[in-house]
Amino acid sequence: MTSSSDVRKPVAPNPPEREARPVSGSVPDPEPASSPSLPHTRQQRMIDLLKELAPSEGYTQSPLDSVRYMRANGPLGRTPVLYEPSIVIVCQGRKRGFFGDQVYVYDAQHYLVLSVPLPFSTETEATVDEPMLGIALRIDLAMLSDLLLTLEHADVAIAEAPRGMVATRLDDRLAAAALRLLEALHSPVETRVLGPAIVREVAYLVLMGEQGGALRAALTSQGQFGKVAKALRRIHADYASSLDVGQLAREAGMSGPAFHAHFKAVTHTSPIQYLKSTRLHQARLLMIRQGLTAAAASARVGYESPSQFSREFKRFFGRSPVEEAGYMKTLFALTPARSEGRYVTAH
Repeated sequence: MTSSSDVRKPVAPNPPEREARPVSGSVPDPEPASSPSLPHTRQQRMIDLLKELAPSEGYTQSPLDSVRYMRANGPLGRTPVLYEPSIVIVCQGRKRGFFGDQVYVYDAQHYLVLSVPLPFSTETEATVDEPMLGIALRIDLAMLSDLLLTLEHADVAIAEAPRGMVATRLDDRLAAAALRLLEALHSPVETRVLGPAIVREVAYLVLMGEQGGALRAALTSQGQFGKVAKALRRIHADYASSLDVGQLAREAGMSGPAFHAHFKAVTHTSPIQYLKSTRLHQARLLMIRQGLTAAAASARVGYESPSQFSREFKRFFGRSPVEEAGYMKTLFALTPARSEGRYVTAH
């Protein structure tokens, strides 16, 4: 999974450079993070399951490759992140995403969906007694294409403009499907037999949800948004190579200025800054999860100069590579799926 990380900071996060505008799924004056939107028994069951499935802070890989659990035992300050296309359902606690001049809240009342990989910043509300607990489902483009084709044959109209990120109120059907997924992941047999079908059901319900039209429009890869989405996939596939913005523009069939304008409309950053962000996030993952040195990680992601990498890394994350990797070791750990008899990995 492309990097998605949060840093616990001892001081209050800095305010955004300009006032953030709440959007659908945001709560200008939120209730306490523990306030439930789901029926109490269902929400408590989801919390209990996640406490068992994700006993460690950070991220825990489930037996299904596309599903990871999330846990934070304390508040996490605002920090740059990069999420891959995914569906994120938080069952306890609250997370806020800051993207451009908008704020996206995902908690027990709202889920977050990204149709393309996007850099933004997040902060987390959690305590030791009530940790942030959630589940992240990576969007499988092949599965989504099949669903979209089925919906097209069923004459389900797409009447909205495409959007790369939405936060939507969690309805009863989707909450029930998420609970069934967590219950299935508790059983080796049900993980293998039922898990993939429930993941597909969750994706279908999201596509047909309150803001599903904007997501379906984004995932059909048509128009200028689709051309940018294709360029983003190219960057994530080849970020370590010598990518040229002019080359990306030509592949998208746009002039340089037009590509830059449409790219920034989708990602809120320039193509060159997006590429740099992707390389730095991937380097941080390599240092934290694979134990690479800063020099080795910088070379792996395409930097020719370790000193340039260190300067850009510290400017971007606020810490040197060594400091950041040490600080994030626990907070951004990825615990592998259990290999003992309780779980069976489904491929």
